[in-house]
Formats: sequence, C-alpha cells, structure tokens
Amino acid sequence: MRMYAIIIMQAIIITEMERQMEKIRKRSKKRDAILACICGTDCHPSAEWVYTQLKPQIPDLSLGTVYRNISMFREEGTIVSVGVVNGLERFDGETRPHVHFICEDCGAVLDISAIEVPTELAALAEQATGGMVSDCRLTFRGRCKHCMAEEIA
Repeated sequence: MRMYAIIIMQAIIITEMERQMEKIRKRSKKRDAILACICGTDCHPSAEWVYTQLKPQIPDLSLGTVYRNISMFREEGTIVSVGVVNGLERFDGETRPHVHFICEDCGAVLDISAIEVPTELAALAEQATGGMVSDCRLTFRGRCKHCMAEEIA
C-alpha cells in the first residue's frame, strides 16, 4: 500500500513539474505576433486570417506555426474558440464570458456587449445535471444587418 502511495506522489510531482515547465516556455517574436494579432482584432479571426495578416511582416512564418501556437493559447486559456464558421474555426482574445452573433450568410462573428450571459443559466444546468458548469457561451445565429441590406438593395 505504501509503495502505491509513493508512486502516486511521484506522478503528481512530475505532472506539476510539467505544468510549471509549460508556463516557462520560451517567448518568441512569432508567438507574440500571433497572440497580438488575435487579441488586436474583434473580427474573431481564423488561423488562416492570422497567417495572411502576419506573413508580410514575418516571411518565414508557416501556417503550421500559427496552428500550433493557437492550440497552445487555447490550452492555456489565453484565447477561446468561438466555433466553426463556414468551415473555419474562429478565435477570440476576449476570454470572459460574452455573447456572440454569427451571420449565416457572410460568416461575420460579432460581439454583443449589450447582452450579458445570464449567470443563473449555469445554476440551472448544474441543478438539472448534478454536474458543475465551468463555462457558458451564448451564441445567436442569423443574418447580419449588412447582409439584410444587400438583399433589399
């Protein structure tokens, strides 16, 4: 029994050391630029959009590098995925819970700051499932005003 406790403690220590090492990861010009690009826009970019924006300033940037860094940022919680829109996963540098509107015609992803995510929804979900809610995202889908105006014109 004591041997199992020692093995479990070693596994916990190793896991914690791995987490700390990940936090100490090297900073790089490319990594910083990718994060700044995502956080510096409200268009909720795809990896391809980020790549296209940064490639002129960073000629040796690859799409694979963008994808790997986005994946790492998501795991860290530095950015969040808004979901897949028109076949491309879209990202948001604003990680606090907030409401989105996705246009089903043009693929625009808009923040709706006038509406807050109702906190009571999490309590209701926890009551209904007996589980614990760690995140809640509210997304509306439809047609944006620009697409509706084009149809009228």
